[in-house]
Amino acid sequence: MLRLDGDPADTGERWTPEQVLSLAPDDASRKAGARLSTAGPWSATGSDGAGAVWGLCKGSGGSPYRTVVDLTGPAYTCSCPSRKFPCKHALGLLLLWSRDSTAAGGAAVPDWAAPWLTVRRERAAAGRPAARTCAARTGGDAEAARKRAERRAARITAGATELEQRLADLLRGGLAAAGRSGYGLWEETAARMVDAQAPGLASRVRELGAVPGSGAGWPPRLLEECALLHLLDTAWLGRDRLPEPLAVTVRTRVGLPSVADGATVRDHWLILSQDDTSDGRLITRRIWLHGRDTGRSALLLSFGAAGRTPQLALPVGLMAQADVTSHGGAGQLRAEIGDLLSVPVPIDAPPKGTDCAGATGLYARALRDDPWLEALPVTLSGVVPVPAGDGWQLADADDALPVAPAVVSRPGLWRLVALAGGRPVTVFGEFGHQGFVPLTAWSDDPSETVPLI
Repeated sequence: MLRLDGDPADTGERWTPEQVLSLAPDDASRKAGARLSTAGPWSATGSDGAGAVWGLCKGSGGSPYRTVVDLTGPAYTCSCPSRKFPCKHALGLLLLWSRDSTAAGGAAVPDWAAPWLTVRRERAAAGRPAARTCAARTGGDAEAARKRAERRAARITAGATELEQRLADLLRGGLAAAGRSGYGLWEETAARMVDAQAPGLASRVRELGAVPGSGAGWPPRLLEECALLHLLDTAWLGRDRLPEPLAVTVRTRVGLPSVADGATVRDHWLILSQDDTSDGRLITRRIWLHGRDTGRSALLLSFGAAGRTPQLALPVGLMAQADVTSHGGAGQLRAEIGDLLSVPVPIDAPPKGTDCAGATGLYARALRDDPWLEALPVTLSGVVPVPAGDGWQLADADDALPVAPAVVSRPGLWRLVALAGGRPVTVFGEFGHQGFVPLTAWSDDPSETVPLI
């Protein structure tokens, strides 16, 4: 079994194919990896007791591709020319290892795989810092950075002041005028916020522009969003008078980068979900973790530009020991993770859940620290998905939470309904003002994690 003190031994437990495929950078890689998941193209496969898997895969050239996987990253190296991580050969090797107990069995590490594994293990033994942080600056660099930050803050202040005037003009003219002005006015205002180097404000302005076309009852929704944007503007303009944690939150919300300079926590982290979204220019990957011992939640964000998928990928439904360092800010859950300190193994139970009323209370308390919080990670216990008018709810014995409208058309909702079969289940997801977004579920077998995205 795995020794969770950070010294991995042979677990005897292999990942499921679904957990392997959750690491794939895209659908094309999943399909290509599946085609390489049989023993046919592989030779010299093996694994040791410390999380390494390797093999030679026959390719189109004369020499086979040398593929090595370190499960404690997870990390991959392959002699193929692919720029995807993991490549199809790494996925195929892991699928072969997960499905066939006789494939990639115990063996001595071959010479061609040993150097890469040795470097990784020496680095882990040396205690490399958990999260990527900014390197120390020289005095001149620090002064230049301070001046750049002051110039950017001045631009954001000018942008926030202009935005306040535009909000005042909108309310003075009446919200009905917003429905007639079209999206162009909002896009032009958002562009002004981009010029002011406040991408967070720009994003919220674009969301305002979409509200008039969101269906019946849009004026109250527009007023709510205008109020939140006004609150963020005034918080930025008065940030010097705010408590430091809230001031950090405000800086993050307007679009300034945050740094993982908070506490570092070593725990056995449950990998609960992994979800990718794209705005056409940037792919954002969100990975939710839950500390088994501390009960803390952590959100890992990674990005891929120009259509490239983010490199950080963790197998959903597994647990591993790691050091996680949090970002600053009141109520902020974003964090950075270092190398895994143990081989990921299946979780033995989902996080301790709450009921629907408890979830509402958690979200209300979180809003006190961060009024602009869209949603909070919550695990619901003993809930049943049930139809409710044109939508769905997650109901317990006493209360119910609406499922977010955007989820109703997704296949994950029907996977949840099929899993429950009218019986109570445990569901992890994000709960906010638009409703509950189910991300992962467990039924009778608490060790069987079912991704819903």
